[in-house]
Amino acid sequence: MKVAVIGGGRMGSGIAQVFLTRGDHVTVQEPEAEAARRRITEGLTIAESKGLTDRREALGRLVMGKVPPDAELVVEAVPEDPALKVEVLAAAEAGLGEDAVLATNTSSLSIGELAAALSRPERLIGLHFFNPVPVQRLIEIVVTDVTPPAVLERARGYADHLGKTAVVVHDSPGFATSRLGVLLGLEAIRMVEEGVATPEDIDTAMTLGYGHPMGPLRLGDLVGLDVRLAIAEYLHARLGPRFEPPALLRRKVAAGELGRKSGKGFYEW
Repeated sequence: MKVAVIGGGRMGSGIAQVFLTRGDHVTVQEPEAEAARRRITEGLTIAESKGLTDRREALGRLVMGKVPPDAELVVEAVPEDPALKVEVLAAAEAGLGEDAVLATNTSSLSIGELAAALSRPERLIGLHFFNPVPVQRLIEIVVTDVTPPAVLERARGYADHLGKTAVVVHDSPGFATSRLGVLLGLEAIRMVEEGVATPEDIDTAMTLGYGHPMGPLRLGDLVGLDVRLAIAEYLHARLGPRFEPPALLRRKVAAGELGRKSGKGFYEW
């Protein structure tokens, strides 16, 4: 299969990696191409150490460049900026064949609103991968009122092809995973803000008490507190006061304490 990924950051590189390990030909469109190639190479090196792929052979199927016109699937994985997503999706659609599927990896933005800018909105679907993509087993497939059954079945096929489990969610702010995950994360931040418990103890309570693989505060650091704030603001605007970002989250983002990528969030990294 010929796959194109638009965006070579942590998520886009991870998406490219998992398709490469399954034998696909992958093009990654990313201005900082060398940085994206390094991320993918590092990921493939880890996959090779686990016996999942041949790194050299997989890299031979990787191209850094523009979306090719014969791509069968295009996955957009640029930052959560609606205008940017619309721009890259519309540009990709203009050069694709009639049977190609367009997917967005957005974790919260409306698929229908993004699709409204396309000439064929029915072929845009949400394929929400989770970080880190090679490890996480879930794909959230997000459909709209105009998603044809054939496009949904192709999306299910991509999940099966990657060895991942798919859940299907109708287009709604935050879908299922972000809506629930962000709400839990925001409440955990409020608990820190109110002095209920330390971040470490809150996270331990959720990992040992509820079996979560990672506590909500450490997860927020991993995702990026700036990303978490942007999603919370979007959900607050769409769904109301229960998603209002805590003042502590705003202060941390304003201070540049964004989590792992800045070296400090609720934890030191």
